[in-house]
Amino acid sequence: MNAARKRRLQKAGFKVGTVAEFLKLTPAEDALITLRLTLVMEIRRRRAELNLSQTEFAQRLGSSQSRVAKLEAAQANVSLDLLFRALFATGAKLTEVGKVIAAA
Repeated sequence: MNAARKRRLQKAGFKVGTVAEFLKLTPAEDALITLRLTLVMEIRRRRAELNLSQTEFAQRLGSSQSRVAKLEAAQANVSLDLLFRALFATGAKLTEVGKVIAAA
C-alpha cells in the first residue's frame, strides 16, 4: 500500500497493518504461510510453463486432479511434503527449490 493511501485511511479512522498483525500470527506462523504460498505460486508457474493440465500434472505427480486443485488453491490440508514433491515433479532441481525457499 502506498504511503498516501495509508495516511488517508488512518486519517479516516482506519487501523492499517499487516495480515500477520490482524490475524495475530507468530513470526513462525507468518513464515510458514509465506513459504507455503511461495511454493504454491512456483508450482503453478512451472506447471503452466510446462503446458500441463491439472490432470496431466496429477498423473506425473501420482495423485488426483482434485488434489492438484487443492494444492494450487493453497489449502491448509495440503502437506509440505506434497508441495515439495510437486515442485520436483515439474523438473525442479534441489538448488532451484532452495532459491524458491530463499525468495520466501
